[in-house]
Amino acid sequence: MTHLNSSDDWQQINWKQLQKTMFRLQRRIFKAIREGDKAKAKRLQKLLLSSYAARMLAIRQVTQLNKGKKTAGIDGVKSLTFSERFQLESTLRKQTKDWIHQGLRAIPIPKKDGSSRILKVPTIADRAWQCLIKYALEPAHEATFHARSYGFRPGRSTHDAQKILFINLNSQAKGWTKRILQLDIEKCFDRISHQAILERVIAPAFIKKGLHRCLKAGTNPEFPEQGTPQGGVCSPLLANIALNGIESLGQGVRYADDAVFILKPGENAEELLVKIEAFLTARGMNVSQKKTKITASTDGFDFLGWHFYVQKNNGKLRSIPSSENFKAFRKKVKSIVNNSNYGAKTKVSKLAPVVRGWRNYHKYCKMNGSRFSLWGLAKRTHDVFLKQETINRQQAVAMVKIAFPNPGYSENRFVCVKGNKSPFDGDLIYWSKRNSVLYDGATARTLRKQNHSCGRCGLKLLSEEKVELHHVDGNHNNWRSNNLIALHRSCHQQVHMSKS
Repeated sequence: MTHLNSSDDWQQINWKQLQKTMFRLQRRIFKAIREGDKAKAKRLQKLLLSSYAARMLAIRQVTQLNKGKKTAGIDGVKSLTFSERFQLESTLRKQTKDWIHQGLRAIPIPKKDGSSRILKVPTIADRAWQCLIKYALEPAHEATFHARSYGFRPGRSTHDAQKILFINLNSQAKGWTKRILQLDIEKCFDRISHQAILERVIAPAFIKKGLHRCLKAGTNPEFPEQGTPQGGVCSPLLANIALNGIESLGQGVRYADDAVFILKPGENAEELLVKIEAFLTARGMNVSQKKTKITASTDGFDFLGWHFYVQKNNGKLRSIPSSENFKAFRKKVKSIVNNSNYGAKTKVSKLAPVVRGWRNYHKYCKMNGSRFSLWGLAKRTHDVFLKQETINRQQAVAMVKIAFPNPGYSENRFVCVKGNKSPFDGDLIYWSKRNSVLYDGATARTLRKQNHSCGRCGLKLLSEEKVELHHVDGNHNNWRSNNLIALHRSCHQQVHMSKS
């Protein structure tokens, strides 16, 4: 067999075929669980874990596609050469069933209350193993997850949770008569019981053994049987497995460890809290007495960066960016604008994605008024440009327009995901079309033009991999439709690698 070690070898891999092979197995796992056949699902999971396709896709995901791909683990390794990637595939092939998890690199992340949470980063090899395990676990549990669970799941987003709250609190649902239980779980990721996770994981015994080692690698010595490390590839999925079902205790909406329950008139909040506390205690967790509270819908509540409130005069539900969310955004914008190390052009290039991202996140909110139109921030930016740069007023206005893109708003117009649908159900047309709503402007138009398929590999553009626009002539200022192609992020990277 020829030794594979170069970038050419990596590029020549038929990634399209590997994705098809793995998805076919994942779809069968999902279907087996939906039909109640766990034994068949576990056999298929073993087949997936032994497949070359899954190993290579896991390695590509953690070394090439993930946001934190350049973050080193405890071994200090930030990236792998192409030769090392092929070597890792060989290691996974031999050791997946008896993987020894290394220690984790602890990185303190400041929290808004002044304290810090510890991000625990595995090595690249451990991340690849976790990603491989996730490929086998996710379709099995997607078949069991509650319909009102939206966090860290393929095909679902915060906007789904926002829409569900609108449906249940609008004037037709008599939202003004309802109360809201805002649930806060005390140190959720640090306190989840390992036993509670492993008891609920649908997987062969060797996967559970490997997960147990993985969980042990990130524990606090004071709580050796609790916690799933924040920073692990599997951690959000494991948290979802442990918390699945809490939504059914009441009219609950959950996004990862954040949840709210809608209380109808006469519904006993104390009884619901007792049920929730019993549910969490069985999983090693507790309700935070300080942060869990009950409020009238007309008084408003914060959830996922939004402030929801029902207007007393007409019963309409409104959602706007929460005060904390807006303050954090404004602080980020000001830090860019006031930075004397940047010129105006650099500031514009840094501001535009920040502003576009913030506005896109809040595009289904009520955003009228000078505050959320960002008039004040734009005016300040204009004044700073005139003061610090040798440009005239007309140039400053043009630059501010570029720095503060406005995609427009569609209050409460988001279309919620259907019931308990999942990308693993095989309805590629539904999921590729749905993915298009995540994008706006030129990207959305190009997606429709290409029938929601990648312009390079031809596969449907689904939500698990980010869509990027490729400029055919290399000129990023040429936004003509015939110069744009929508590609998977990995396909986009391959296009540029082949040109270099």
